[in-house]
Amino acid sequence: MNFLSIRETSPAALEEILQTSARVKRERQRWAGALAGRTLAMLFERSSTRTRVSFDVAMSQLGGHAISLDVPQTQMGRGESVADTGRVLGRYADVIMARLYRQEDLVELAAAARVPVINGLTDEEHPCQAMADLLTMRERGKLAAGRRFCMLGDASRNMATSLMLAAAKMGMEVVLACPRSRQPKERALKEAKQFSAVRVLHEPKEAARGADVLCTDVWAEPGREGDEAALMADFDGFQLNAKLLALAKPDAIVMHPLPARRGVEITSDVLDGPQSAVWDQAENRLHVQKAILLKLMEHA
Repeated sequence: MNFLSIRETSPAALEEILQTSARVKRERQRWAGALAGRTLAMLFERSSTRTRVSFDVAMSQLGGHAISLDVPQTQMGRGESVADTGRVLGRYADVIMARLYRQEDLVELAAAARVPVINGLTDEEHPCQAMADLLTMRERGKLAAGRRFCMLGDASRNMATSLMLAAAKMGMEVVLACPRSRQPKERALKEAKQFSAVRVLHEPKEAARGADVLCTDVWAEPGREGDEAALMADFDGFQLNAKLLALAKPDAIVMHPLPARRGVEITSDVLDGPQSAVWDQAENRLHVQKAILLKLMEHA
């Protein structure tokens, strides 16, 4: 049993992870030795703060141990195949978390390993962050059928894909506000529409009106920004600022998976303001990842 994408995870499985996450968060000591003697191998092809630290801390608090491996320092950095790496790590560790570029490589790793594999982020999806976001919305009373989730920015990237699918599977109304050049992937959009109402708009003010949740993300992956002037022109009007927030419901919450480029896709007054749930999102990575680890270890 793996956790590779929101796409492959049923609404019932999402709900199970959320309920376990809430229990783990409330009753930390109850789970202190749950994974005693177990080892998590963490494989990083790309930089990380929250994923690396939260998984490491999660295993420690559950009584287990985590090993962090940066791809350039492994034999993968010298040409060993993803499959061979998976075969070896699966002989040593009880579970693998991989933060890679290509979803295809993650699938190949999971097929070769004899242990559960978790997606710590790929270019296609970021399911662990999406689960933390669902937990945060539930804690703030926003995760319910009919509530409106609005994602602003690049609807073609991993975070938008995972959140669109996750919010739709939980019965929320989903609105994606994006430039015409950054449309959601057609396959993911079609699948999300099977679970709830999903709209794609190109006018951010229209999208923000009446929203229960306003969420944004970096407009380009750090290190891949390219032409900054062209990027800013493409996303003109999509910045999550006080004027846009004022169009949402008075009790709407603001979300961002981090890292944030303050003054670019979101302003500091909104990121740090009273309606921000961003820091709860970051903390909730720890709790949902404990739940995911516990779920996978039960089936290992």
